[in-house]
Order: sequence, then structure tokens, then C-alpha cells
Amino acid sequence: MQEYKISTMKDYSKQSIDQIRILEHLCKTSDRSSLRVGIESLKEIDGDEAFLCQIDNQLVGFLSWYTSDGIEANINGMVHPDFRRQGVFHDLLKSAASDMQMQGIQTCRFRIPSNSESGMDYIRYLGASAAPSEFLMVFNRAQIAGSSHSGLAVRLEEDQDLEFMVKCSSQAFGDSESWTRNYLTRTREPARITYIAVDNMIPVGMIRVNYLDTNTAVIHDFCVLPSCQGRGYGREILSEVVKILRDQRDFQIRLGVVTQNRKALSLYQSIGFEVTAESNYYVISVDMIY
Repeated sequence: MQEYKISTMKDYSKQSIDQIRILEHLCKTSDRSSLRVGIESLKEIDGDEAFLCQIDNQLVGFLSWYTSDGIEANINGMVHPDFRRQGVFHDLLKSAASDMQMQGIQTCRFRIPSNSESGMDYIRYLGASAAPSEFLMVFNRAQIAGSSHSGLAVRLEEDQDLEFMVKCSSQAFGDSESWTRNYLTRTREPARITYIAVDNMIPVGMIRVNYLDTNTAVIHDFCVLPSCQGRGYGREILSEVVKILRDQRDFQIRLGVVTQNRKALSLYQSIGFEVTAESNYYVISVDMIY
């Protein structure tokens, strides 16, 4: 194999991003997979960390990562079909792991398309442990719910809502309040909007929107207080936020749902979201990468 060079991504020009986009398309086409490496999150300020592998100025490998809690890194990556099984991705990962350790990252979470044989081959070689898989869903058609709660409203987050958000999220998802508070604090940024759902002025749920770019909005951290679940709030809250986004512009609206959560899957489908891909997740300690 020709000698290759691994470097930290510093050029975020259209030309540089286009090279990554071309490689992603090549890998998707060759593998017939639903690969998505998060190109929209590559930006000079507040973007994902990224590493490139090049041979004679040809991009043959790519890895990016980000963390929402300062503890776990979420990994995306790909290697040109002609340069696989030659250590390219593992060297990219080791380069990234060095930076992760300096930043206190303890674990890596890999997202592998369920239809990517090469991705699954590598994750087996790495020895990572399986985590719950997830469906990617994209909004396709309007099925806006009629309101059965006349006092229900969705408003923008206010400063005094933080403690409710910590309580609602930690109780709904089973995370500790300390982890949730850290996560919410770290992910407060201009491109991420939080809505609070209130019924007659009493908070009952929350939902967040991450504007990845001018065309893509990702719904996440959607939850209703456990004490308020089973009353139809979820469908109305999600329908209202979808309506807000559609009124703003013609966004592609995305969300993810754990494949085992059939209740949530049915809810999203009833509103107009369709499954477009399935991703498997795997976790490994950063210390085990070397």
C-alpha cells in the first residue's frame, strides 16, 4: 500500500467538504448502505472534530467525533472501498483517541448502518459491545393531531426552566440528575432550541430541535414527565413542534428512535415520520483502542 497521511481537519471550505461528500457517496453506493457521516456538523466553529487520511492528495479515509457530555465520544467514519483492510480506519481512530484522552473522554460510541458489512466487520475486529440500535426517521407528510388538551401550549425555554428540564429528562430517560444537568448545560447553543410544553401553565414535557444547517432540523430529547404520560400529550407536543418547523421553512425534519421502543415508533409514524435507515450502536473504552 502507498504511504498515507493522517491529519486533523482544518480546512472547512466547500472544496474540502465536497471531497468528504464524494467519498460518502462512493462508500454508500459501493456498499449499498445507508451510510451517513454527519457532514452537516463539520464546521470551523462548534463543529465536530475530524481526521482525514489522504494518499497523494486523494481522500481515502475520514473519521469525525463529538461529545455531548464530556464522557462519551460519538464516532462517524468511512474508508474508500479500495483501501480497506489496510489499517486506515484504525489509525484514524487511534489519532482521534489520543485527543479524546486529553479531553477526558472515557468511551466511544460507534454508529454503524445495519446494512454495512464492512462496518460490522470492523466493529467485530475491534471487540466493541452492542448497544440499543436505532431507526432514523424523516418527516414525510402531515398528520397533525387535533388538540384534546385545550390548555396545552408549546413555548420557548426560559432560564427558570432548567430544573424542570433536568427533572423531566432524567425521570423519562433514566439518567441521573447530575449527568442530565451537565448534558443540558453543555448542549445549550444557538443552533439548538428547546421548547417546553405546558398545560394550563404547568410544565408537562419538553422537546429540543437541533438546526444542523439551513435545510435540516433534528428533533431530540423529546419527553413527557412520567406522571403525565398516557394522556395523549406526546402526539400533540410533537405535532405542534412539527407545525412550527414547517411554518419556518421547508426543513428536512429528522429524529431517531430506539428500535425496541415500538410505542414511540408508532407515535412518530402516526404523525407522518417514516423509517429511512437503521443504525447499530457499539461502545468501547478509549483505553482498549490501542
